[in-house]
Amino acid sequence: MSEYQQLPSGQIVFDPRGKVDADPLSLAPRRRSLDGACVGVLDNSKWNASQLLRKVIAQIEAGVSLADVRFYKKASFSRQAEATLLDQIAAEVDVVVTAIGD
Repeated sequence: MSEYQQLPSGQIVFDPRGKVDADPLSLAPRRRSLDGACVGVLDNSKWNASQLLRKVIAQIEAGVSLADVRFYKKASFSRQAEATLLDQIAAEVDVVVTAIGD
């Protein structure tokens, strides 16, 4: 698809989706159980994200025994998490929970 299309009326409509060329990544292997896991919680800094994530963790803890829960927060919901933050999370926890909390 081109970046824009001209309508019969002469108006030009731009396609806002853009184009990304990237090699596909494989997913990490899934844990069989969260028992004994160190869980990271990545808050995207939206208004209700922290509340939502704390409730999710409470539900998880009601069913399994976690080794630890560590909380992290992105600087802004509108930006990607910094590579240094992602590296820190990957080094410190077994699994990560994140969500959008509008």
